[in-house]
Amino acid sequence: MRWKILWGDDRGQDLIEYTLLLAFVVLAAAGLFLQSSTAISGIWGATSSNLSAASTTAAS
Repeated sequence: MRWKILWGDDRGQDLIEYTLLLAFVVLAAAGLFLQSSTAISGIWGATSSNLSAASTTAAS
């Protein structure tokens, strides 16, 4: 009898669903950040090179 009541009780269902959805969003965002870190590093490297070249040219 207790199992039927427990099985039919859905009071915490929304909280679990939102938690699972949030976990999925966090994992997807982490995956995107890890993949984009290489591209961001390349952009910063190119920017640094351009600024160094501009600084050298301006100093001459």
